[in-house]
Parts: sequence; structure tokens; C-alpha cells
Amino acid sequence: MMDNVSQIRMFFLSGLNETHNHRFILFFLTLMCYCVILLVNIAVIVTIIMDNNLHEPMYILLCTFCMDGLYGTAGFYPKLLWDLLSPVHVISYSGCLGQAQVIYSFALSELSILSVMAYDRYVAICRPLEYHSVMSKQRLIMLVCYSWMTPFCVMGINVFLASRLKLCSPYIARLFCLNWIIVKLACFPAETTLNAVVAYITIVIYVFHGFFIVFSYMYLIKTCVNSIENRAKFMQTCVPHLISLLTFLGTILFDVLNIRFGSNDLPQTLQNFVAIEFLVIPPLLNPLIYGFKLTKIRNRILGVITLKTK
Repeated sequence: MMDNVSQIRMFFLSGLNETHNHRFILFFLTLMCYCVILLVNIAVIVTIIMDNNLHEPMYILLCTFCMDGLYGTAGFYPKLLWDLLSPVHVISYSGCLGQAQVIYSFALSELSILSVMAYDRYVAICRPLEYHSVMSKQRLIMLVCYSWMTPFCVMGINVFLASRLKLCSPYIARLFCLNWIIVKLACFPAETTLNAVVAYITIVIYVFHGFFIVFSYMYLIKTCVNSIENRAKFMQTCVPHLISLLTFLGTILFDVLNIRFGSNDLPQTLQNFVAIEFLVIPPLLNPLIYGFKLTKIRNRILGVITLKTK
């Protein structure tokens, strides 16, 4: 039994090794970025919760979207800020597995919520008379639970399989812990076959999520072409979803390609930038995109700001 349990109790993260001379500047930039992410996401969440007029499926899904952003970034930024001020960049074995679980369950959940949002817009535009019966309170709760719990469980299986491997190195050449990087540290590659199979199944499942979203919006565009009313509704509510989708898919694709096929010859700074894109750009831009584009949220936030300045 002990042969299947890693004896490593600490990992060394080497992603910041080349930034020692600029760590204080990076600390303040990172802190500023995290504070803005917290501010804009919390602003949208509080606005939706406090305004009864926004207690509609589309806005509730947006609220869960922003909550997911806070969840994912909480698994990354506090540790990064600590490392930027620390001479040694280490993380415990359990902490490393926990960080991998949080960061990638956040990424999978992001895609799940985007797929539910696409379904919500499809029903709203293509079946408007049935919208409130289809997107009932019970179904909305079920879809939100699916968007959160399924990715968490799927990623939990991947992390559990990684925890069973005997590892031969405590060194991770990244800013944070990744499940597949941990798997690659295994002493016996033959033992990682099940990990690879489950990882590829996970990828296939969420690639289908992406296809579902794309086909949903293709159908919506086709439906809206001949209707001025539907076209206006599409531009108002679907364009932010498409921007969020393209932003997320672009950043996550770069990260996946870097993990699977990335070269160690690339500068560490570039590797770091590619690795953290999906933890910086989507959580920062998504609430801004929705806040500016969706009229009800924009008017509500501007109303609060105007009231406070008087």
C-alpha cells in the first residue's frame, strides 16, 4: 500500500526564479490586478443580489459566473502574492493538490456556465413564449448545481488519481500547481495510463461543451437574421456571452497547448504569461463586459455611483 503513496511532502515552484529583481513591482501589479478582479466581480454580484428586478435566469447565471471567477482566482492570487514576497517558493503536497483542484475546477465550471448561458439565450430568443416555463426556478437551480458540482467532481477524480502516484521529483517549473504536471513527476510512467485516459475523457467532455455553445450561437444568428426584434435582443444579451466565450477559449487553449506541447526553451516570463492568462483576462474582463453591455446592470451600477457622489 505504501508503494502507491508519494513520500514527497513539499513542492518547489520555480516559475518566479527569474523575477527576483522585479518582485516588488510584480507584487504591486499583481495586488492591483487582484483587487480590481475582486471589485468588479463583487460589484456585479451585489448588484444582482440586491435588485429584485435582476432576479431573472440570465442575471442569476451571470452572478454564478462572477462567483466562479472569485473562486478560481482565490486559488491562485493569494499564494502568488505570498511567493512574490518570499525568498523560497514552496507549497505543501496537499496544498498543491488543492490548488490544482480549485484552479481547474474553476476553468471547467466556466465552460459549463457558458454552455448553460447559451441554452438560456436559445430559449429566450427561439422559444420566448415558453421561456419562463422552460427556465423555471427548479430547472435554474439544477443547471447552476450542474455547472458547479460536475466540474468539481470531474476534477476531483483527476486529482485523486494523481494523489495515488509515487513521485520522484518535488520541482514544478510553474507559478502554481497543475494536475498534469504532478502526473508527469511520477516515478513510473506506466502507472499514469489511467490518469491520461481520464484526462482525455475530461477534455472530450468539455470540448463537446464548447461545440454545443458554438452551434447554439450559430443557430441563434441564423434565427435572428430576419427579425429586427430578435437581432436587437441578440446584440444586447448574446454578444457579451460570445466575447466571454472567445476570451475564455482563447486563453485556455493557449494554456492547454503550452502544457501538452510547450517547449522548455521558451523564456520563463513568456511561459508564465501563457499559464496565467485564463486567471487574469476572463475574471477581469467578464464582469466589465457584462457591466457595460447589459443595460439593467449598467444603469443600476451607475445609479449607485451617482447616488454616492451626491
